Amino acid sequence: MYGKFKDYLTDALNQIRQDGLYKHERVITTPQGPALRLQTGEEVLNFCSNNYLGLSDDPRLTHAAQQALQTHGYGMSSVRFICGTQDIHKALEAAVSDYFRTEDTILYAACFDANGGLFEPLLSEEDAVISDALNHASIIDGIRLCKAKRYRYANADMSDLERCLKESQAQRFRLIATDGVFSMDGNLAPMDAICRLAEQYGALVMVDESHSAGVVGPSGRGLAEQFDCYGRIDLFTGTLGKAFGGALGGFTTGRKEIIELLRQRSRPYLFSNSLPPAIVGASLAMFSILKENNDLHRQLTENVVYFRDRMLAAGFDLKPSRSAICAVMLYDARLSQEFAARMQSEGIYVTGFSYPVVPRGQARIRVQLSAGHHRADLDRALAAFLKVGTELGCLAPRKA
Repeated sequence: MYGKFKDYLTDALNQIRQDGLYKHERVITTPQGPALRLQTGEEVLNFCSNNYLGLSDDPRLTHAAQQALQTHGYGMSSVRFICGTQDIHKALEAAVSDYFRTEDTILYAACFDANGGLFEPLLSEEDAVISDALNHASIIDGIRLCKAKRYRYANADMSDLERCLKESQAQRFRLIATDGVFSMDGNLAPMDAICRLAEQYGALVMVDESHSAGVVGPSGRGLAEQFDCYGRIDLFTGTLGKAFGGALGGFTTGRKEIIELLRQRSRPYLFSNSLPPAIVGASLAMFSILKENNDLHRQLTENVVYFRDRMLAAGFDLKPSRSAICAVMLYDARLSQEFAARMQSEGIYVTGFSYPVVPRGQARIRVQLSAGHHRADLDRALAAFLKVGTELGCLAPRKA
């Protein structure tokens, strides 16, 4: 039975390799951080992690995780409504609500689960979901699981969003769904304009803060802070696996009635084990750290501005961004893979992104800055980019 299917899979994999799209996993042997050791023995500087605030290897978080292991055990062996809710789970939900200034929060195993379990409990065939064209795969998959009529608007295009809102007026409820920071380009959703249109046409608003929480806004609290939209966004989803410590776990936070219904009907919540105590304990410590001061976010912002300014001055083609994602556009898939390999030989750990992660002809190196990077780290990466970019002919001619 498997023989013909194996041949099909082998041909598909060979074609991926021939197209230069095969993704190799490089093995690291150290904690996640601004500097890594690879299984090959190479020592590299890490510029492709979502560790935006540099907390993944923070001893305060590992200590808190160890304490939670001692006081609350290794795992829950249960879902929340049976016997999987501990006091620290409720404390973490309260901390998330406090951070985003919302009414209530529900935890998930991952943000993929939060998005996957969001739409189906809330919307029926009488309703509509209006989704940005560049939304994350988890939002797209979550929408597919519900029966609402689907509309899609061009990325951050408010005229196209308004078109969808006008066309969906026959539906009972309308929900606009968008990423906060679009992970491949690094651009922000224009949340103030989205909220204005939502209010004009009677729609709810949901934003995924996975790449924006901890990063965007005067103190890093995401799109509502950046665009002063507190009270106008109905739902936020997000992850504990990026800026918020880098482990695992997702959440939906927002209007209390919505959260209450999700607890009753959201399938990933009802049928998945509760978050392990170690992750919950470390996450509580993380929110406590962020409440003390804004030092980590301030350092991240300085690093982003320093790096982007010098990359642009060197002649690289960058996507416009106000986030910690710096998309260095190369357009050719094979070139992006060769560029990343040469950067690794220079001691800089980056990844080439190509189809199907990004559209065909939009290959790039996605650089991700961290508060954990020192100025010397940035300068070393900039020197490597300049060297490799010059060798591969990727720099725009300098103006006289």
